[in-house]
Order: sequence, then structure tokens, then C-alpha cells
Amino acid sequence: MKILVTGFDPFGGETVNPSWMAVEKLTDTVPGAEIIKRSLPVVWFKALDILGGYIEEIRPDVVVMCGQAGGADSMRIERVGINLCEAKIADNEGLHLVGDPILKDGPNAYFSNFPYRAMFAAVEEAGIAVKHSFSAGAYLCNHVLYGALHLAETKYPGMKAGFIHVPYLPEQTEAKPEGTPSMPLETIAKAIQIMVETIAKEA
Repeated sequence: MKILVTGFDPFGGETVNPSWMAVEKLTDTVPGAEIIKRSLPVVWFKALDILGGYIEEIRPDVVVMCGQAGGADSMRIERVGINLCEAKIADNEGLHLVGDPILKDGPNAYFSNFPYRAMFAAVEEAGIAVKHSFSAGAYLCNHVLYGALHLAETKYPGMKAGFIHVPYLPEQTEAKPEGTPSMPLETIAKAIQIMVETIAKEA
């Protein structure tokens, strides 16, 4: 089995993105699977093109996408990708989209086909805060989730795909309002590692 795991570049004025930093810490293999790690730009549609290229090249059985959810107090397993581009901020190339579809003729939404219950249970058993989430927002995280699920539906039958949101790192919250939640990088990486190992067993 091949599992492609992605994280994003920094965005929104941040100098780091814990999603990619954590992905880089993953082992290259887990029992039953090879792990291939790649980064994605925070750029509308370019991220999808690059992700599609990775999938074409690697032909993974599973695509695990990770991204930063500033303000989250736990790991979040996303369940739904929606056909919408809308954000308060521009992407890293200055493009600001509000109300645009990802695919003009695409369905309104796709549900992740991850083994999310097993993933949730494994992370929870490790004592790491985790939640199910039914909204990945409408920025680049949702963008690639929807796009990957569309590829699974239309081009790569049998491919599983889903998205994991991670909190800020503690150092990212130093200049933010008091009480802004965060999670150490080692804990984020451990949670993603556990989820990838669970996917290799269950997918």
C-alpha cells in the first residue's frame, strides 16, 4: 500500500505551518504501507493541480491531507468537502475568492471515505485531543479535500482520501490573544502517525 501524506506551506502571515512540519516527522513506512510525503502551496487551484500531479505520479491507495486550523483546540478529522472557494484572506499569490465553485459542474459536496471512526479511537486512546469535524471551511484545506475526493470518484476508483486539521504550535500563539489554543509539534506528529498507521490497517 502507498499512502500519500501532504501538508501546506505557511500562510496568512505565519512563518511556519505545523501541518507540513508534522508530516515531515512521519516515518517513511508503517506496517503494511509506504509513506510518501509532499508539500502543497496555499494557492487556489495550483494546489489542486500539484496534488493531482502527485497522485498521477505516485498512484497512492490513500491520500492523507493535513492543514492548519488556527484556533482549534484538538486534532480534527474532517468528514466533508464542499464545492466552494471562500475566505476572508487571499491566497499566497494574492488571489481572493468569495463564492466561487471549485468545479462548476461538480456536486455540492463529497464525504471523506477515511476509516475515520478507527482513526478517532486510536488517537483518543493515545490521550491526544481529537474531534470529528463536519466543516473543513472553504479555504485551501477544503479546496484540496474536495478536489482529492472528486479525483477518487471520477478518476481513481478505490482511492481513499480525507483531511486532518491541526492546531497552532505554542510559538505561533505568542502574539495572539491570551488563551489561543495550541498543541506541541511532537503531539501533532504523533497523532498523524497514529492515524496513518490506523489507515494502513483499516483501509
